[in-house]
Amino acid sequence: MNIYFAILCGNVYFLGPPEFLGTVMIMADIKVTKRASNIEYAIRDVAVYTKDLIANGKKIYALNIGDPAAFDFKTPPSLKEALCTAIANEDNYYSPSEGLFELRQAVANKEKKINNVDITADDVLVTEGISEGIQMLLGAIVENSDEILFPGPTYPPYINYTHFFDGTPVSYETIEKEGWQPNIDDLRNKITKKTRAIVLINPNNPTGAVYGRKTVKEILDIAGEHDLPVISDEIYDQLTYEKHFVSAANVTTDVPVISLNGFSKVYQMTGWRLGYMYFKGEKKQLSALKDGVEKQCRIRICANTPVQIAATAALNGPQDFVKDIVKRLKERRNFSYKRLNEIEGISTTKPEGAFYIFPKIEGIGKRWKNDKDFVISLLKATGVLIVNGSGFDAVYGKNHARIVFLPPIAELEKAFDALEDFMKNGK
Repeated sequence: MNIYFAILCGNVYFLGPPEFLGTVMIMADIKVTKRASNIEYAIRDVAVYTKDLIANGKKIYALNIGDPAAFDFKTPPSLKEALCTAIANEDNYYSPSEGLFELRQAVANKEKKINNVDITADDVLVTEGISEGIQMLLGAIVENSDEILFPGPTYPPYINYTHFFDGTPVSYETIEKEGWQPNIDDLRNKITKKTRAIVLINPNNPTGAVYGRKTVKEILDIAGEHDLPVISDEIYDQLTYEKHFVSAANVTTDVPVISLNGFSKVYQMTGWRLGYMYFKGEKKQLSALKDGVEKQCRIRICANTPVQIAATAALNGPQDFVKDIVKRLKERRNFSYKRLNEIEGISTTKPEGAFYIFPKIEGIGKRWKNDKDFVISLLKATGVLIVNGSGFDAVYGKNHARIVFLPPIAELEKAFDALEDFMKNGK
């Protein structure tokens, strides 16, 4: 006689004759590691709350993700043509794990021309977006409660991956009243024997702050005093308004700098997933670290080959479109800054780069339990989707929200009108 069991929704059901019914063992849930189960990414986590709203036909104003290609910033036609040509030419093979030489050389040329940084193709590693670069870099640096210093608030993967590799993320203050500029004394005071690197995000995500040469040099000097490398996230390097961007690797000759950059923001290649990092400093200082990252590159085989070919064409081709992007973003920045400060209960500094604005929200702790409660309440009432500031740092980000100002002004105006009505009436 055959005996059968059925598994439905995690429960095991006995399908055989009653006389064979005995003790049925139900398998326990598969254990998941803390490093996986504890991952949070506020930028996309808040989007989960839109599912039912969208199903019920509610209009969503998606101001949570910094994706220019999702709005009216389109990938330049020459890049799309280059990608299609690469595929048509059967350039669909595995490329070198460190990246195509032609692309790495184009990156070196770009860094010299745009940021006045002298590197060679051998200093560059190509990654599947800047996020993979962060993961690989911290994977090569962090273990056993090692500490990574990052600006508070910060881009969440620096916090998440530090935790993921059993490290301790430590935020140093950036001062809102001073346009979110770093508190140099606070940074210095937070260095311990466990500190392994200082992160510099310039222009900053989520605040839009741009750090000048003096500030960058002060941070590099502190790093030099403590024999620490600086991880410099520079993906918004060409998206600045009044203030000129200064690359960390341009400011120092003796402090090791690992710079992270990519093609998502300037070239509107967000979904293409391509980035790079370069190592600048004494070879003996960086050789072991670079080797540790290269080994991770080999594990994942390579970055997307046709996309690398297209990115090479992007760097070697005309760059005139960048000025137009900055011009349009500046108009939207100006509108957002003015409009948000007109709303009672909201105040914000003016971003100097990138395409984010980070206003302070009054009433949190009274009208709303915390900034996440505010964000979810706003979404459900109005369809306006923004990100809770505590998702960018529990200390210096709380009671704020990050808003993307990428949409056309007409769309931003509707979203901000809805936000104003919510602040007045709670709906």
